[in-house]
Order: sequence, then structure tokens, then C-alpha cells
Amino acid sequence: MARRFVTPCARIWGALALAFVAVAGIPLSPAALAQTQATPPAAEGAADLKRFKGSVVQLESRSVQGAPSAETLGVRRSGSGVVIGQQLVLTIGYLLLEVESVDVISASGKRIPANVAGYDHATGFGLVRTLLPVDGRALEMGDSDQVREGQKVLTLGHGEDEATGLLVVSRKPFAGSWEYLIERPIYTFPPVNNWSGSALMTEDGKLVGIGSLIVNDAAAEQRGVPGNLFVPINLLKPILPDLVADGRRKAPVQPWLGMSTEQVRGHLMVVRVAPNGPADGAGIDPGDIIVGIGQEPITDLADFYRRLWKLGPAGTEVTLRVLKGGEMRDLKLRSIDRTDSLRRPTGV
Repeated sequence: MARRFVTPCARIWGALALAFVAVAGIPLSPAALAQTQATPPAAEGAADLKRFKGSVVQLESRSVQGAPSAETLGVRRSGSGVVIGQQLVLTIGYLLLEVESVDVISASGKRIPANVAGYDHATGFGLVRTLLPVDGRALEMGDSDQVREGQKVLTLGHGEDEATGLLVVSRKPFAGSWEYLIERPIYTFPPVNNWSGSALMTEDGKLVGIGSLIVNDAAAEQRGVPGNLFVPINLLKPILPDLVADGRRKAPVQPWLGMSTEQVRGHLMVVRVAPNGPADGAGIDPGDIIVGIGQEPITDLADFYRRLWKLGPAGTEVTLRVLKGGEMRDLKLRSIDRTDSLRRPTGV
């Protein structure tokens, strides 16, 4: 059975929430703190959460031979998924990136073959379609826009008998080096280690997020507070029909340059370049520093993505101002759709 860093006992959440805040020194607003103190534990709802055990399954996937993503994500991957419909399982997309096989293991231990039904780079969601029905009920989607700092939530990963109580500590933006930006993810505390593709639920058992990352800086105001990042479920709702029908969102699609960048001593440095991608074709190399887009300087990673995506969808020409070997250069490249660069199984 998977283990968590915290004891999965949602029924005593009211006391735990205040203890978590005190230990971490997380500065909550007066309203958020009052909410934590005043709201009694939802004992009945927490007890009923055991009925959702079958709604969270395990996913095992294996990447296509020679997939570039295997270098960072591994050839064999394992995580959780959430049943959201008839033979449909929602998970975090990196478990499905460039894979050739997927198995779903139900809460009862049944192994069910599955196919990748959809992937969306912009949100990070992945969708699996099982070849046989899963013996678990679908979770109802809640409203992640209403999830607030200081709110009590619950998470459930595969192999767990009971949900774990968490505290929402911020909704600040997250910018990932892999050309990824979420404006209002859900950060929770304390950190749990069974987070990849796990369900984040409100106390009444409605799905509001999918587990994506463990982070070292989860709180909004206090630095160094570890926690988890969940992708809000409302980001899925507009694109779910597209993913089910076509496996991807319809145009316009977010542009992709094929490079990873990180903040290094106040500079936006290129740390990895995808072979044969737009950045590679333009001559951008690891160690180059991105100074601006055209004549407009950029301040950080999130600012870079926002300015880039405002230029237009995939296929838009982009001019990057790059510091390369001590020389400032303006390099032109044409962005592409990320999914067009992914390696697929033979015949697909």
C-alpha cells in the first residue's frame, strides 16, 4: 500500500489543520484562519469518503522506445488516476507522454488494458480509456474556482483506504521550465508522497484537482514551506469534450518552442533544448540567456510565457533576444504545436 507523509485520518481534521499551520508557520489571512477554526470537521462526509476508494485507480505506463521524454520521466511510470466517466480515467499528463502501453489497476486489484484517450500540454491533464469497465464509481466534478486559501480539502491516491486531510495554502501562479504555466493551481500542506495523478476533493467528495507535483515553496507568503501542487479541475471542463472526441483540444493551440528555461541568478537561462524543435533549429543552446521577446524585456519565467503566448497560437513566428557567448542576438523561430513533436507507437 502506498504511504503518505501524514496519517490519513480525515475525521480528526479540525485539530490537524491548526497544527499544520503552527508547525509550518504559514501566515494565513484572518478570514482564512477563522474559517479553519470555525468550520467543524465534516465527520459524516469524511466517513462516507471510503465509498470513493474504487474511484481512484493505479496507472502503469511504458514509453515508446527512444522517446525523448523517457530521459526525464523514465521508461516505466506509475501513478494514480480518477474515474470520471464510463471507462474514462483522468490523470496527470506526464504519465501518458509518449507511451505505447497503459494498464489500469482497479482498487480490487483487477488489471485492465487501456489506451491514451487524450493529452493536453497547456493544462497538464491526461485521459485514459479502459477497454473494460472499471469497478469504481465516477467522481463528480466540483468547482475549483471556489477553492480558497485556508480551506480544508482531502486527497486520495491509489492503494489507500482513506482520504488524507490537507490545507490549501495558496493559489499563486506556477511556471515550469518545460513551457508550462498555471495561473491558479491549488497548493496544499503538508506534503504527501502519493501525489502523481491523485484526486483532490472537497469535504463532500467532489473532485477539484489532480495531483501534479511536490514543491518546496507552496505557501503564498512564507518561503520554504513544502507541499503539493494540484491542477484545478475547472481547466479540464472546457476541453474535456475535445479530448474525448479527438484526443486533443481544438485550435487555437498554445505555441511551443522546444526548450526548458530556469531562473539562474536573476537571468532566464536555457537548460535544455528539444532535438529538432523550433529552438534547436534557430540555434539556441543550453547556457544561452533569454533577454526578451523582440524589443520587450522579460522579467521572469511567467512573464516570458505570458508575452510569448499573447503573440498568437502555434505556428506564430517569434523573435527572441538571446545573449549567446557574450553576444546579443535576435533569433527568429516559428512555434509549433507540442503534440506534433511527440513520438507515437508504430502505426499510430
